[in-house]
Amino acid sequence: MKIAINLAANRSGYTGSNPSVGCVIVKNDKILSFGATNINGRPHAETIALKNNRKNNKGATVYVTLEPCSHYGKTPPCTKALIKAKVKKVIYSIDDKDSRSFKRSKKILISNKIITKSGLLKNQANKIYKKYNFTKKNNFPYVTGKLASSYNLLIEKGNKYITNQYSRMTSHQLRSKNQGLLTSYKTINADNPKLNCRINGLEKFSPIIIVIDKDLKIKLNTLIVKNSAKSKVLIFHNSNNLLKIKKLKKNGVKLIYFKTEETNYFDLKKIFKKIYKLGIHSVLVESGSQLTRKLLSKSLFNEFYFYRSNKMLNYREKINVLDIKRKLDKNFKNKDFVNTYLDKDKLMHYY
Repeated sequence: MKIAINLAANRSGYTGSNPSVGCVIVKNDKILSFGATNINGRPHAETIALKNNRKNNKGATVYVTLEPCSHYGKTPPCTKALIKAKVKKVIYSIDDKDSRSFKRSKKILISNKIITKSGLLKNQANKIYKKYNFTKKNNFPYVTGKLASSYNLLIEKGNKYITNQYSRMTSHQLRSKNQGLLTSYKTINADNPKLNCRINGLEKFSPIIIVIDKDLKIKLNTLIVKNSAKSKVLIFHNSNNLLKIKKLKKNGVKLIYFKTEETNYFDLKKIFKKIYKLGIHSVLVESGSQLTRKLLSKSLFNEFYFYRSNKMLNYREKINVLDIKRKLDKNFKNKDFVNTYLDKDKLMHYY
């Protein structure tokens, strides 16, 4: 099961809205086959492991990190594949929070004379499925925040790096492990960022870019708009500017018209619910201090990464984020310095 958990952990964040699962097939105390959920969620780990050991599955024991699925989706249920393979035992760590499978698999497998047990190393497995369990329980995306400041807790306007290259690489890794990246038009207009993953081998895991832009003030010459044909870009808006809408659509931007509240602002919680319905279950927020403060005030972050450079900035035309740091300290029960090699930068993880 430890091997299965490691397989699931290695693929975690790269299986779309499906959970990352590890599976190991054993017979006569020998590992015959193993598998992990494929990139973007299909095929499932059990299907891969069974296929890799097609001729010798009868009478085998299958160790799997998550309760095998028992429903028909885009693929047949894994319980059906396990029954067809005539395995002897199925041992899994934790129940699947998906209501379509929750605690159903054990009954199905036992009724087909397959010995089935659950709970093995469940504490270790639960760490992998923290995000997945949250989304299935709440029908709401798992939201991670990120912000970088100088040592004296200031941020600059415009696209000027505060942290070093090592911190920026960990930031790109965060992007690769989230399906969506939420920001505001202000950040895009001021910084003109690419917001993609620029780590060799992980470029294809760049997140879908989601922009909050009520009045469609995003500049047409920004990299986000110009490159929208290559990368997926969604903009939540409440504008009737038909000319701007036409130009953005021509560039390949997907526009989502969204109602405002009585305050004339979007309800951010409702926006996240819409994002979830679009199939985006994990969201990284990279924005300026204003949107970050709003999300913090609504307690919408599940976790947060706060980068702190060793550089000192002067206070002229800078934005002070001391209040954000204090709010993070107050909002989250747990915080740890991440033990990474960031030279003189520091990274605090709130969760």
